[in-house]
Formats: sequence, C-alpha cells, structure tokens
Amino acid sequence: MRRTALAALCLAAAATAGLTGCLPGQDKADSKPKGPFAGLTGGEIADRAVKATNGASSLRMKGDVPDDESGGTIQLDMALNKKGECAGTMSMDGQGKADLIKTDDTVYMKYDEAFLRAQSKGEPKGDTDAVVAMMAGKWTKMSAKGQDAKDIASFCDLGTVLAGAEDVNSDATRGKTTTVEGTPAIVLHEKDGKDRYTLYVATEGKPYLLKVVSTSAKDAGTIAFSDYQKPVPAEAPKGKVLDLDALSD
Repeated sequence: MRRTALAALCLAAAATAGLTGCLPGQDKADSKPKGPFAGLTGGEIADRAVKATNGASSLRMKGDVPDDESGGTIQLDMALNKKGECAGTMSMDGQGKADLIKTDDTVYMKYDEAFLRAQSKGEPKGDTDAVVAMMAGKWTKMSAKGQDAKDIASFCDLGTVLAGAEDVNSDATRGKTTTVEGTPAIVLHEKDGKDRYTLYVATEGKPYLLKVVSTSAKDAGTIAFSDYQKPVPAEAPKGKVLDLDALSD
C-alpha cells in the first residue's frame, strides 16, 4: 500500500519539478508593458511562480498522475505543509479510496474494501478476505519512523516534495489569461524535448502555481495547487485505531 501513496506524492512533485530541466529561453518580453506581469517573459513569470510556490509553508495538491509501477492512474487530493503534516485521500484507477493523515510522528491510513481488494489482486482469496475483514473502513496507524511508513512520512513533507523546484531558468512562453477555480491566472507553455507542460500562474497576490498539465509520456497528468498558507487538517483520528506496528511485533 505504501508504494501507491509514495508514487502519488512523488509524481505530484514531478509535475512541479518537471520545470527544472529547461534551458534558458528565447521568449521576448512584451515591448509595450500591458496586462498582468507586464514586461516579463514567460520564463521570468515561471521562475517567479516556482519561487513563490516553493516558499509556501502549506498547500493542497489535487489531480491525477500515472503510476509507473502498475501502469494505472492515481487520483489524489492532499494538503501538506513543511512541518511534515499531511491529510487527504487517494485512489488507484477510481477503485476505492484510501485516507491518509500524518501528524507528529505517526502515519494514519484508512482503506475502504474496494481499495484493499484492488491492491490485493493476485493474492489468495482467503488472505484478501482476512485483510478486508481486519482493515476495511478502520483507521490504522504506524510509526512515521518505521520501515513501513518512513517513505510516506518523508513525502508528507512539503519541503521534500518541492525539493529541486528552484532556480528553474525556464523557457516558458506566455499564453492567454484565464481563471482557475475562480482565481485569475496567466497560461504559460513549457517544453523540454518532447515533453510539454501547461502552467497556470496566479496574476493576483503572490504568483503561485495554480495548475500544471503535463502531456509528457513519462509523467502525463494534471495537478492543481490551492489552499496556500492554510492550516493542514492533520488531526489524529478519534476512536479505536488499529496499531499495525503492534501486529508486526
């Protein structure tokens, strides 16, 4: 299960870090300043967007990304911060849902039956039924420092997720203005070899990235970024929680 969670967060980071492979661009700034980011090239806007996004203490990522291991698509909706806290949901090819919370030094996860069965394909039916009976719809917990959870814990840290998304030196070109979920934005077009990215950058307030659409054969997908600087709702579940570390002792 942890590989699925890790892949989702890694690829979400890749949607942002995909900008880092670009060379200095030839895009010319507008000769006559006009509109948002007047006088700036697309590359300069992209650089500002990545810097602003990297400077955020928290944000929410929502979208779909490919899973190289399974060949499927992961859907995720995750809020995370630079304190290493996260809270959200994920699914694989729309088959069920897993909830994830990481707070303090503990990772909490809750899987529904459809998710557990989808992730247990190829396993003996009796084993799968036993796992479903024990875990479906119930919160579980693991130490964030344990072998089974440390990868997920690492990628619940926004600082880790955005690592490398600095000093972009982008060659993006400017596109039209639009809105993303009601927020005014400018569209930027980025290319790196055969890979193509469309970036949406806020034109009001800080120039945060609002959305990245990748048509790259390696990491095609769409990730939307929102809820910048908002508290992450990472609270330990109330009630009975299944301690997976104790079961493995």
